[in-house]
Amino acid sequence: MTPIQFIEKNVISELERQGFDNTVARISADRAVEHYRRSASASAKGKMFDDCLCIAKAWAKKYQLRKSST
Repeated sequence: MTPIQFIEKNVISELERQGFDNTVARISADRAVEHYRRSASASAKGKMFDDCLCIAKAWAKKYQLRKSST
């Protein structure tokens, strides 16, 4: 499993566990992977996944609001 696959799989499962819709979780996981590709390093040692999850969660909240208002 590559780091990108790891981030995508675990971000999706964590967001779904937190109650986000599957579609929202997948879109947000794409944003997390995009963040991983752009980042030179994590905010702290060993925290890259946490940074990606934080980005994904912020996007998920935006997407969830947009989806529920339509």
